[in-house]
Amino acid sequence: MDRNDLPYRIHRQELGPMENFVYLIEDMASRRAAVVDPAWEPDAILSQAREKDVTISDILLTHSHHDHINGVEAILEQYPNARLHILKPEAEFWGKELERPQLHHGGDTMKLGDTEIRFLHTPGHTPGSACFHMPAGDDLITGDTLFVFGCGRCDLSGGDPEQMFHTLNGLREGLPAHTCIHPGHNYAEKAESTLAEQDECNPFLHFQDKDEFVHYRMNEHDRVRSTPYHPIPRG
Repeated sequence: MDRNDLPYRIHRQELGPMENFVYLIEDMASRRAAVVDPAWEPDAILSQAREKDVTISDILLTHSHHDHINGVEAILEQYPNARLHILKPEAEFWGKELERPQLHHGGDTMKLGDTEIRFLHTPGHTPGSACFHMPAGDDLITGDTLFVFGCGRCDLSGGDPEQMFHTLNGLREGLPAHTCIHPGHNYAEKAESTLAEQDECNPFLHFQDKDEFVHYRMNEHDRVRSTPYHPIPRG
């Protein structure tokens, strides 16, 4: 499919001191939009929505770490009818009393106008981390689960490297190789990639053995690599 024929557009902004990517998913027909992980500079997010002439009807959270959610309240102040979406395991991990949350399980779908968004449960960085898959164009917003040539930390509260091993292999095996990944941070030499390129050049996808992956993630990676991440071809 020609990407110009897709029912949606994805707009990316890099915001804040931690190089966060914040995404606006624009449904072309309804003029509705979903913002993913609003943080740091809500005025920039709201300005982009005005520029695109869309109404923010939904807020999607990949997970509940502060650097991905600290703009939620400001967005809701301007769009009080917007629905907040989070996976149920992440809401339980977060422990915050949320107003009007839409709790989801992995495999659930929602419609943003004509745009279908599928919720994938991808634990490892946190217990309820989510990726958002738009099957019409095979776009995948990955939060802190999968970076370009990297993956999220597993040594923070709620992290689990064994879960991350299974999650990354599940993404590689369960989605088309041409799937375009849109990560939660600008940590690499490029802003987006495909699962095929990650399979070939992301060291976290090179492990067949779970224990070897856990050792690399927890003990080796941060010692031998630094941002911006570059490709490491399979050796």
